[in-house]
Amino acid sequence: LTVEITGWSPFIPGDADNSSLPVGAFEYKFKNTGNSELEAVFSFNARNFFRTQDNPGSIKGLKNGFILSQNGTEKQPHLAGDFAIFTEEPDTAVDYCWFRGGWFDPLTIAWETVRSGNIKSGEPVESGAPGASLFVPFKIKSGEERIIKLLMTWYVPLSDIRIGGDAQSNEKCDPASGCCNKASDIGLEEDDPAYASGSYKPWYSKKFKDVFEVAAFWTSHYEDLRHNSSLFSDAFFSSSLPPEVIEAIAANLTILKSPTVMRQYDGRLWNYEGCGDTWGCCHGSCTHVWNYAQAIPHLFPALERTLRQTEFCESQNEAGHQTFRSALPIRPVDHNFYAAADGQLGGIMKAYREWRISGDNEWLRKMYPMLKQSMDYCILTWDPRKKGVVEEPHHNTYDIEFWGPDALCTGFYLGALNAIMKMGDFAGDDVTDYREIYEKGRKFMESELFNGEYFFQKIQVTGLNAPNPIEASEKSIGGEYSDEARALLGKEGPKYQYGTGCLSDGVLGAWIARMCGMEDPWDAGKIGSHLISVHKYNLKNNLSDHANPQRPAYAMGDEGGLLLCSWPKGGKLSLPFVYSDEVWTGIEYQVASHLMLMGQVDLGLEIVRTCRDRYDGRVRNPFNEYECGHWYARALSSYGMLQGLTGIRYDSVEKALYIDSRVGDFTVFISVETGFGTVSLSDGKPSVNTVHGKIEIEKVLVSGKEVELNIS
Repeated sequence: LTVEITGWSPFIPGDADNSSLPVGAFEYKFKNTGNSELEAVFSFNARNFFRTQDNPGSIKGLKNGFILSQNGTEKQPHLAGDFAIFTEEPDTAVDYCWFRGGWFDPLTIAWETVRSGNIKSGEPVESGAPGASLFVPFKIKSGEERIIKLLMTWYVPLSDIRIGGDAQSNEKCDPASGCCNKASDIGLEEDDPAYASGSYKPWYSKKFKDVFEVAAFWTSHYEDLRHNSSLFSDAFFSSSLPPEVIEAIAANLTILKSPTVMRQYDGRLWNYEGCGDTWGCCHGSCTHVWNYAQAIPHLFPALERTLRQTEFCESQNEAGHQTFRSALPIRPVDHNFYAAADGQLGGIMKAYREWRISGDNEWLRKMYPMLKQSMDYCILTWDPRKKGVVEEPHHNTYDIEFWGPDALCTGFYLGALNAIMKMGDFAGDDVTDYREIYEKGRKFMESELFNGEYFFQKIQVTGLNAPNPIEASEKSIGGEYSDEARALLGKEGPKYQYGTGCLSDGVLGAWIARMCGMEDPWDAGKIGSHLISVHKYNLKNNLSDHANPQRPAYAMGDEGGLLLCSWPKGGKLSLPFVYSDEVWTGIEYQVASHLMLMGQVDLGLEIVRTCRDRYDGRVRNPFNEYECGHWYARALSSYGMLQGLTGIRYDSVEKALYIDSRVGDFTVFISVETGFGTVSLSDGKPSVNTVHGKIEIEKVLVSGKEVELNIS
């Protein structure tokens, strides 16, 4: 008897609701390879993992299965929840209560039932059931196959999660100013106003009233959902791209099925950065981390747009200050901490991307006043002298503030200025001031922040509006100045800078711009030089001699990895920016993807292979590239390699497909707002095979030249 197990849950690009269902399934395929008929019993056994020490829980009845359950209390209603496990087999027998006893008694007796091949049934008990089992007897003739499906659903309608400080009355958005704080203002369904004053409730709790409704829906829609999910997986894995690239992208799509990613009651997306076993890590759809993630905007673009709406509505005040960690439930939030320069500027670029992906001109018109408000805040706060550079202290993804012009955040600034000009032109706005600032900044970036090989930071303390670093540190994370730190300040300047270093993220703003469908914001040759330098200096094939006093477990010993920063020309500070000696997969993938875009495919692939070698299953889980928590969002930068290798980009505004291959002929997966399928290039001739929905294409450009398209 051979057995194959297929595990799956609905994953259908463009169909966010069905892909968000609280369901999963195992399909066990048995094949009799012998010469005679076999008589067998399939069993599935589960302890009641919903049961807690203070709440004995129960196991409820369900047709052909059981429900692991726990009741809430008056003081703790969020403890109520159900997890259903069932089959479609009419002969299923269920034991609703394992043997009750101490130590390992329940497991010992349950295993003896399995070992002996017995079938046991029993009625539900009121409380205290340690676990349950289901049994499916079956016969299978020689050469025959038999599939038994095990279906699972869950339903936890309420949590005790409430995150973020509430806005003060003078911080709430004023709709008359062009901002909005109501879901209906931006095309979302108006929600119960009482919800924002409570705790997080998952999206599915609005769609279904209990676990029985979920189970019924799962059973009745099972085959259609499986078919459409298979259309996705078949199309995705039909790619001809290098296997390490496909593996890196596919493995990290598991992040979208993890507790890192959540949908609140009104359907909007809200995410952690990563998650622990029982807690979320770094809340609020953190803008500077989710900058890197390129999968959701293509696979589920409507969901991605809800992130922009939250950022520029509830998380942005009248002054344009944007809180980079959104509250949950989503609501106007306090503005007591710094805005994040890379996060807020990246959001402006991503709004441009969402417009081009969706083709929704009306959405952009509604969003543009808030985008402009945000852009103006960024200029006033970080470039008040309108030099075109981010020079005032600016918070960023390393959880610290850079002082003085640096390539990372100035690159974001140039990309955001370019995006606001394009969107402003469409909205009929005068963008002259933005263009003047942009031109100044581009020249500064190319002449003042480039050393001939790579871009760097000019550390600056004087001539700024900001107070001195000691005063400013009162608001920083871990940035207080001890006596020792004050001595360093006099010698080296503020803590946590990178100065002359070669920063792997140094041209991240240019990569984001390309991912968003824009051209290089400054000289492409110098961008390419920086990336080659990052590969040359920061990629280590063996880290045995690398000292990392921070979090070395990401990459260590004889493993390889791409360091966040190095100082090949000297000048490393005593306390460089936090995390500088670490290795993050999300940065590895964005650098690899950017190298590919610039024609350096072999260098990019070397980084990808080095990363995936660490996640080959021997030491680390291949489906969990952790950083601050499991299933860390930054690793979704891997999806950008599809565009990096093929130049594939679909523009819904123009109904245009762009191709700029770096690998010659190819077949690759494509997903747009209205459908998904594959794109192939053969001898310079493109073809599209749409397998779900539709992809409207009015023109195709290959390497900048318009060509005819073969559609199937």
